[in-house]
Amino acid sequence: MKNSDIHPISDRLIPRDQKELLLGHRCMVFWLYGLSGSGKSTLAVEMEKRLHQQGIHSVVLDGDNLRSGLNSDLGFSDEDRCENIRRVSEVAKLFAESGIIALVSLITPLREFRKNAKSIIGELDFHEVFIKASFNTCKERDVKGLYAKAEEGMVASFTGQGSEFEEPDTDCLIIDSEKESPEQSADRLLDFIKQAITIN
Repeated sequence: MKNSDIHPISDRLIPRDQKELLLGHRCMVFWLYGLSGSGKSTLAVEMEKRLHQQGIHSVVLDGDNLRSGLNSDLGFSDEDRCENIRRVSEVAKLFAESGIIALVSLITPLREFRKNAKSIIGELDFHEVFIKASFNTCKERDVKGLYAKAEEGMVASFTGQGSEFEEPDTDCLIIDSEKESPEQSADRLLDFIKQAITIN
């Protein structure tokens, strides 16, 4: 039920298309997802640097950063994961509408979660990027020590082990971090982003 005391001012703000003309590019959301340790955050950080070097402003919305602040009240049940993604989607949408490219880095394990994010952000602005790496490869990397903790029973609902991860069943950009070097992955993603944001 909608609150009749809420009065958004969206119609009084500078239109998004005028902001994009000023910036010289479209503003979109690039949603990087995959298992813990697949390389999402590393790639998002590299993209921010590369876009900055080319005069394009972006923001990284990283799962761990957000869970230490905005979403610090959420756990890792499917319900809490869903709410985590809903909040991040709303924030990413605000950035895109304000003229800033959003680089989201979240595990986003279920197709339903990705579908919900897309419905909030909008089909034209939402770009899925699957960072592919097997559970065993991510376990070997174990950059955060989470796989070791999960084996000891110290991490509840660990994605890929106690909690399901669904690979994409829709058309999206797939970055295989097992087969590509970090440089190759970054080059491919940058090309993808620049093509998407170009104003024709």
